Amino acid sequence: MRSERAQARPTARRNRPSFLLAVTALLVVAVSFVPLGYVIAQSIDTGWDTASALLFRPRVLELLVNTVQLVVVTVPLCVIVGVVAAWLVERTRVFGAKIWAVLLAAPLAIPAFVNSYSWVTAIPSLGGLHGGVLIATLSYFPLVYIPVAATLRRLDPAVEESARALGLGPWAVFFRVVVPQLRLAISGGALLVSLHLLSEYGAFVFIRFDTFTTAIFEQYQSTFNGAAATMLAGVLVLFCLTLLVIESVVRGSARYARIGSGSARRMTPADLGWRYQPLALVFLAATIILSVGVPVASVLRWTVLGGRDVWKFDELASALGQTLGFGLAGAVVTCVLAFPIAWISIRHRGRFSRFLEGATYISSSLPGIVVALALVTVTIRYVHPLYQTVGVVIAAYCLLFLPRALVNLRVGLSQAPTGLEEAAQSLGISPLSAFFRVTLRLAAPATAAGGALVFLGIVNELTATLLLAPTGTRTLSMRFWSLSSEIDYAAAAPYALTMIVLSLPMTYLLFTQSKKVAGL
Repeated sequence: MRSERAQARPTARRNRPSFLLAVTALLVVAVSFVPLGYVIAQSIDTGWDTASALLFRPRVLELLVNTVQLVVVTVPLCVIVGVVAAWLVERTRVFGAKIWAVLLAAPLAIPAFVNSYSWVTAIPSLGGLHGGVLIATLSYFPLVYIPVAATLRRLDPAVEESARALGLGPWAVFFRVVVPQLRLAISGGALLVSLHLLSEYGAFVFIRFDTFTTAIFEQYQSTFNGAAATMLAGVLVLFCLTLLVIESVVRGSARYARIGSGSARRMTPADLGWRYQPLALVFLAATIILSVGVPVASVLRWTVLGGRDVWKFDELASALGQTLGFGLAGAVVTCVLAFPIAWISIRHRGRFSRFLEGATYISSSLPGIVVALALVTVTIRYVHPLYQTVGVVIAAYCLLFLPRALVNLRVGLSQAPTGLEEAAQSLGISPLSAFFRVTLRLAAPATAAGGALVFLGIVNELTATLLLAPTGTRTLSMRFWSLSSEIDYAAAAPYALTMIVLSLPMTYLLFTQSKKVAGL
């Protein structure tokens, strides 16, 4: 027994991260809890009488019903569209599968509020729950499609072949063998869709559909951080946390990994035949036309109708420059701050690393409007010189998009074996030099992908930027929102077009990197 303890102590000691690394990671996590702490503190300050009067009223019930209906209807639709699309391009011989595979990820390059603007200008009567479900499904189904497609690509076909050999039919094999192996991808994608639905603002304002986020923003504009906005934010936070718990329960603890010698084979694609091939092509074409074709055609139409007058290149160049500046700075800072957490989660696995990762996910699941309200309050009350500065905007981006960088950094670091670093040190290279010359170089592609994903999120972000940006700031999304709110759709079109063009390379990078993420 003594010998086991004696052996365990050095092992546990070696598994501890360095003091500086642990403190840095804890500081990042502490800051990420500011929005959650803000909501709790404001709710306590409000007092029970006022809080109950603000919470238990018809308006809150109406927002709750709208939000629940939106989530309950949209998430299953996104799952169905995403899974069917992924199945067709990965498991069948549908014509042009490789082209469809890339096009199905393209809707992520189009911000949801641009999608909504396009549909509203095409169908002015579009609105309400059905309008919200349409816009949200077309905007967010790739969040399910991408991870499911990547998972289908790496599934071992031997399991399905064994099921067929035991007498199961095609549908039974799909639901009893394939779907359980897709559970992680589906539940993760559904969670992302749900959180996007809760945090979306611009898309639902266009179609006049009230949710908690739109109501919070209206309260903020009318009363500036009033108790009503805080109470609504509190309900929204509880909603987010409930979704995280549900996703954790649905995901379960099961893991599906192939064991044994050799590498897994790719599944032989199924032949759809002359009966189902046209149906598959119609489904894929309709999905792309509705999600990509309509918004792109609408933006181009308004651009043409506006003529040369809408191309105010000085303002467009300024907005593009500010968007690039915020995007690049936010991506770099977020990746740097995510690095200590990613390093501990890969090299020092344990309860501490799980706490760090879980804390970042909880905080980043909060809508941008809540994060922005928290930072506005904290900077006004405690660090007023920072109020409405670029630093606060970058901090908000870090809080919102930290997991995007974290996931990719974990992939990069896990693909850098510690043996190579130790071998470099055995050749006389210092630990720090070995880290930069070996580990960091191997993790560089995944780090770049994580930064690209953060950049994509910042380009399409609206609510936090509107509340926190310094006076005089005019990013692409802010200019688009300002002009489209004035019903000047033609003048807004160049900004929407620039956002789409700017986001396309990042979306393609997201699609390619997702396969590596799923391969872990």
